[in-house]
Amino acid sequence: MQGGRQAAGQAAPAEPENRLQQPAAGRFMTFEGIDGAGKSSHIEAAAQWLRARGRRVLVTREPGGTPLAEALREIVLHQPMDALTEALLVFAARRDHLVRRIEPALAEGQDVLCDRFTDATFAYQGGGRGFDLDVLTHLETWVQQGRQPDLTLWFDLAPAVAAQRRAQARPADRFEALDEAFFDRVRAGYAARRRLAPHRFAVVDAGQPLEQVRQAVLAALETHPW
Repeated sequence: MQGGRQAAGQAAPAEPENRLQQPAAGRFMTFEGIDGAGKSSHIEAAAQWLRARGRRVLVTREPGGTPLAEALREIVLHQPMDALTEALLVFAARRDHLVRRIEPALAEGQDVLCDRFTDATFAYQGGGRGFDLDVLTHLETWVQQGRQPDLTLWFDLAPAVAAQRRAQARPADRFEALDEAFFDRVRAGYAARRRLAPHRFAVVDAGQPLEQVRQAVLAALETHPW
């Protein structure tokens, strides 16, 4: 943000179109959990379930979802930085994602399914890194202007099990390479977010076999009061 007062009598510059104030016709669902919980494996099944019921669906992710946000994602995942820098970059990516993709899709009546959103920031930077939650709350308010998911599926899994899955799946980025104690704190961060908004969270036991997890996801879609 740049400082400086408006000169007396000078017209204020026109604000860019702000889609975040417009009511949403679509529904916003987020998929959350520590790395290795398997949440990404179930987004497409959820999208297919909704499409089969006549809904139009956008599947996206965070950080990411736009060219700018994807570029910031690469920096966040692979460049060393402190927790404040991480938070600022993640929220910058989120703002672009909201304005350019999420809000337009919701306004057009699409359901938006997002692999991670702000709960992840509070869990990873707040819980995992121990960063100031008040600062994260201010950033959440400024960037989102009240936008929250209608439903959050939290894929809850013991960090030790998640670590075994990650080791078998892919080379680790700089978050995935962190120790089990870090992911214990991230898991606790997710639990804290759930306590603040229990009405929008559906907890999925991600330690179950794949098909049972999928059925739990579809049951949440069917029974949750959107």
